[in-house]
Amino acid sequence: MTTLDHSTPAMHPATRPALVTRAVNAVSIFYRSWKNRREFYHLGNMSDAELADIGLTRADLHVAVRSPFDFDPTAQLGALAKARAEAGEDAARRVC
Repeated sequence: MTTLDHSTPAMHPATRPALVTRAVNAVSIFYRSWKNRREFYHLGNMSDAELADIGLTRADLHVAVRSPFDFDPTAQLGALAKARAEAGEDAARRVC
């Protein structure tokens, strides 16, 4: 007579670190997103002149706030400011 073992198979030891790594990465991404969003909301307290000093407008903030939670709005704002600065430099070169 044979006995059948219907218990769940044990997790292979090599997969445990991968699961832990995924969990740590997920928590890390969530924390980074939360932190970036918190910093992003501080930009809303700045005056229009202060935003202009860093190359942003109030409309840029409204565009970036619509991004998904796991997306870094500060990266989008940096790209907008860089594009605006490059466009300004191009326009200044054409005038001369």
